[in-house]
Amino acid sequence: MPLGLGRRKKAAPLVENEEAAGGRGGTPGGDGGAGGSTGPPGLPPPPAALRPRLVFHTQLAHGSPTGRIEGFSNVRELYGKIAEAFRIPPGEVMFCTLNTHKVDMEKLLGGQIGLEDFIFAHTKGQRKEVEVLKSEEALGLTITDNGAGYAFIKRIKEGSVIDRVPLIGVGDMIEAINGRSLVGARHYDVARALKELPRGRTFALQLTEPRKAFDMISQRTAGGRGGGTALGSGRGTLRLRAHGPATVEEQPSAFEERAIAKVDDLLESYMGIRDTELAATMVELGRDARDPDALAQALDSQLGDFAFPDEFVFDVWGAIGDAKAGRC
Repeated sequence: MPLGLGRRKKAAPLVENEEAAGGRGGTPGGDGGAGGSTGPPGLPPPPAALRPRLVFHTQLAHGSPTGRIEGFSNVRELYGKIAEAFRIPPGEVMFCTLNTHKVDMEKLLGGQIGLEDFIFAHTKGQRKEVEVLKSEEALGLTITDNGAGYAFIKRIKEGSVIDRVPLIGVGDMIEAINGRSLVGARHYDVARALKELPRGRTFALQLTEPRKAFDMISQRTAGGRGGGTALGSGRGTLRLRAHGPATVEEQPSAFEERAIAKVDDLLESYMGIRDTELAATMVELGRDARDPDALAQALDSQLGDFAFPDEFVFDVWGAIGDAKAGRC
């Protein structure tokens, strides 16, 4: 059990101000930084020095004291702040989960962090090499990445080729395939490399599993604490971006949540990856698209590296339309 949670009587505020305020109405940023008004309509936002300072609590998932981090705009900077807080190399951080120390892929930190979320950092554990016979075309793996150079296993399909290899588990980082390093590769590159492996041949996977706490030693697949996600109940979220500063936004609307979930499912179906931040970006680009061609142009302009097939783009446009109409 990670240290610190049981003994903490009253956590320090997660949103702090750079200068003292005389009352509720005098705090810049309104409602604790959750997207409230910062002044009369038409006025520019306050200077950076007067904006709310976002502070998050964090622990190492296998057990550690509680640290406090702030001042990051993207996932790579977040990992750097975590490494600095616990005096470990940044490359030791594999991924983070929100409000649970378990390797629970449903709680994986993506592009958004709730302002009340507690961050658990999963670090590198045991390295292993596994030989796998590709007896079927589909291996049964879903790949994601941490946004900082590591791709790892997010889901294993029950009864699949990989499911029959007990040494491979959810959360394992894929370091190399047949000796070819994949450190720095995106999830779609890793998924493509696995798909292109010839059927009927054996291949070698070099993996690193996340370091486990004592109550996780026998755990193979994702699992969370029973119903315990109340820590992340705040309405505001910090949106991390690959380019540009992080922004404080309202939590996604019901339409956005439905659309993002559906597009994420399509990413898994077509490409073998899951990436809620990518799905959110696609929904953002496609919410006002008049037709599939307009969506394709928007995706090409922002996400051209993915080279999405036409049938995928058509399904994404349909999924966004269904979400708008409440059909999914």
